[in-house]
Amino acid sequence: MTPGFDLTLLLGAAVLLVAVGAVRFSTRLGVPSLLVYLALGIAIGESGLGIRFDDVELTRTLGFCALIVIIAEGGLTARWSTLRPVLGLAAVLSTVGVVVSILVVGLAVHLLLGLDWRLAMLYGAVLSSTDAAAVFATLRRLRLPPRLVATLEAESGMNDAPVVLLVVLLSRAAADAAHPWWYEGLLLGYELGVGVAVGLGVGLAGRAALSKAALPSAGLYPIAAVGFTVLAYAAGAVLHASGFLAVYVAGVLLGNARLPHRQAILGFADGLAWLAQIGLFVLLGLLVSPGRLDAALLPAIVAGLALVLAARPLSVAVSAWPFRFGLPDQAFLSWAGLRGAVPIVLATIPLSERVPGAERLFDAVFVLVVIFTLLQAGTLAPAARWLGVTAPAEPAEIRVEIAPLERMRADLLQLEVPPKSRLAGVHVDELRLPVGASVTLVLRDGAGFVPSLDTRLKAGDSLLIVATAGVRDATEQRLRAVSRRGRLARWFGEYGEDRDG
Repeated sequence: MTPGFDLTLLLGAAVLLVAVGAVRFSTRLGVPSLLVYLALGIAIGESGLGIRFDDVELTRTLGFCALIVIIAEGGLTARWSTLRPVLGLAAVLSTVGVVVSILVVGLAVHLLLGLDWRLAMLYGAVLSSTDAAAVFATLRRLRLPPRLVATLEAESGMNDAPVVLLVVLLSRAAADAAHPWWYEGLLLGYELGVGVAVGLGVGLAGRAALSKAALPSAGLYPIAAVGFTVLAYAAGAVLHASGFLAVYVAGVLLGNARLPHRQAILGFADGLAWLAQIGLFVLLGLLVSPGRLDAALLPAIVAGLALVLAARPLSVAVSAWPFRFGLPDQAFLSWAGLRGAVPIVLATIPLSERVPGAERLFDAVFVLVVIFTLLQAGTLAPAARWLGVTAPAEPAEIRVEIAPLERMRADLLQLEVPPKSRLAGVHVDELRLPVGASVTLVLRDGAGFVPSLDTRLKAGDSLLIVATAGVRDATEQRLRAVSRRGRLARWFGEYGEDRDG
């Protein structure tokens, strides 16, 4: 090994460990972790430690690799029962909503900044995609109705595919002769349609293979599951289809199958996604030149205001109109359309294609992401309360870990009793769980004990409940019902159905 390699390895390991520790720090301060990672990249870059990095092609390639992992994790952790009711809206937001956003932002920057139409539309296209990493990391810490969370997560997982295609088409059209509009439309339809088909095929094949495989080590199942999602991307790319859409579809199919060691698969995917986020944001921070950012402030603010105040609300209103979403829900969907690393990665596409004005576009997108991520992410919780779209206590109380106890065909559920919950004061036997489900452990004041039937639950308790696969859904419904109406839930006609379904 050369000294240079050893030094690079030392620096990389140090940055990784600092980034992992920064997650706790950023959570306490309420600052999105992606901004901390970007700051790390800038700190070790040309204006900090003096490391010069300007390889746009490598950044684009590694950025796409990171997005594959992040989108795969989003698909693997998405629950089909929550995703299914919002799939239509998410699909419209990812297509029609994207087109509306591109047109509005493009028109605004063309008129206000005097950019030519092609570059203006590139601004709109690059900024039209919500960021999966930012959305997943931020929304899962908030108490929101499942319908809203599922819509935003599904949109962020699906809209990368059409946006990448549009940015590539606009970038190439800026340098070469453009094809007729109908040709581009057919090409876009082909890539999205075949991307879905590839994702379905690989996902179903992965489910069948992993369900029947008898691998010699439990650690091989997570590797194989993630391998199938990467296979979906590669197969889609070889067929000139949308690999990102194939990854998400395959991830959803695999994540909702009852696979061996499913919890290990999800934990492995979560860890890989964190690693991808850290590497991606640090790399983007390295690529940027802080000395150029002052000149990008004005276009960033103009494009950002056009996006947040006009493009995003209009795209949500147009997309949500057929789906009976109320105005408060639409307002929150508009404000929660977070931008993160995805727009910055997309901005490297015109940069690598040497589109005139692409360097200024990259700098403006970088500044916009920093400013508006800090502004939006920090105000999501107050905005949800002000709009009245916060969830009742019970969705946050019940976290289904779905750790399969394979031989028993059972699942492990974790339930937390927050302050003012109607579960507080209820005896264990008054939960009236279905046959096949049982409260096995209660953690109270740092000490665990096995409860009896007359154990009274208290605020702050954590419960572990084992339920056979056949009664897991019924157990969840009963727990939700009691959390809403107390021990007399059935008397009040409350059966714990998902209100957002």
